[in-house]
Amino acid sequence: MSAEANGSSAAATTAGGSLQSICYERGSLRLLDQRKLPLETVYLDVKDSTDGWTAIRDMVVRGAPAIAIAAALSLAVEVWNLDFNGTSEDASSLLIKKLEYLVSSRPTAVNLSDAVEKLRSLVLKTVETATEAKTVFQAYIDAAETMLIDDVASNKAIGFHGAKHLRSNLDSLEKISVLTHCNTGSLATAGYGTALGVIRALRSEGFLEKAFCTETRPFNQGSRLTAFELVHDRIPATLIADSAVAALMKAGCVNAVIVGADRIAANGDTANKIGTYNVALSAFHHGIQFYVAAPITSIDLSISSGEQIVIEERSAKELLHSDGGRGKQVAASGISVWNPAFDVTPARLITAIITEKGVIIKKASDEAFDIKGFIENAK
Repeated sequence: MSAEANGSSAAATTAGGSLQSICYERGSLRLLDQRKLPLETVYLDVKDSTDGWTAIRDMVVRGAPAIAIAAALSLAVEVWNLDFNGTSEDASSLLIKKLEYLVSSRPTAVNLSDAVEKLRSLVLKTVETATEAKTVFQAYIDAAETMLIDDVASNKAIGFHGAKHLRSNLDSLEKISVLTHCNTGSLATAGYGTALGVIRALRSEGFLEKAFCTETRPFNQGSRLTAFELVHDRIPATLIADSAVAALMKAGCVNAVIVGADRIAANGDTANKIGTYNVALSAFHHGIQFYVAAPITSIDLSISSGEQIVIEERSAKELLHSDGGRGKQVAASGISVWNPAFDVTPARLITAIITEKGVIIKKASDEAFDIKGFIENAK
């Protein structure tokens, strides 16, 4: 991957003013290097699936929806520029092999595996009637580009449903203050965001008093990225330490919590950035509504509970060194480290799950949501 600096502290924006972490034109993909935010704006040229895999693994791009899109588009760029002389079957084999490689970059994010499976199915269906390799490649490219467009529409629908639900459930308040964890905005998606998309919608409707964002250690996605987006959008916001959540809630400053998700089990157990479980426990203790905002693609009906979710462990360096592992050593040499990237919040602690199809409220029991029923009725 090659780097291109914009020479300013502000990232590129869309025509509508949203931050743009994925810049794509057919045959070209640039990803905003989120490791360097908020002080530097550097875009990396992604020329193939190997670059895409590295960008995802090294946290150049992060956030479950953005990971899936970046992976799909990195392969789209590769095949668009590929000088290929094989058959349609050869093209299909190449695409499937590359997709299987890409899904290994971040195993916890179900959006990535879901996207790969859908693209794989499309490739296999296309090759049944295709007589030329370019037909298979073109079908893949079209599908990857559609994912980019659909994600923004999905995020805006999540924002709409979430804002409507919160206004209804907290109608005794003129305005509300919302706490969020990690980053779930334009930088984590194709645009607008999931949990941060709900906050944006609340703001546009005049129902938001303030947003609180946690620093989200050890990689600081909250202080570096969410704070960056909130300042960019001029949303009234305050940054707090992860360890200040309970004190803030006890002080009566938070009316609701909204977080994203990397994977949601069939019962509603939700894997999200490490520290989310702590926030949920504190919200439950203080009687504060706790929401998960995520697209349907984040739901994995193949697993019955969060106990089956594979939790990725990150490098010990992220804890041993400052700046998410990129700065000077801050811990004693020789200390052992446990650094899970995610934790699982049980369904019993979650008030509702906000999706682009609506809000999942109904529970099959006190311990589980009726997600399968919701999806079947939403079709």
